[in-house]
Amino acid sequence: MPKLKTKRSAAKRFKITGSGKVLRRKAYHSHILTKKSKTRKRRLRKPALVFKGEVKSIKRLLGL
Repeated sequence: MPKLKTKRSAAKRFKITGSGKVLRRKAYHSHILTKKSKTRKRRLRKPALVFKGEVKSIKRLLGL
């Protein structure tokens, strides 16, 4: 069976941690930031973990 190719769009959006968890960026931090509070914008900066039900499919997209 041939190796799986990496879906490049997924590779740009997700990162794998050393322990195998999948990180993603949070939504709503790209534009229309003037009406969002400082606290909300600060929280949106940090990456979040992907929901465990989606991890298997995302790892498949990444060719793992």
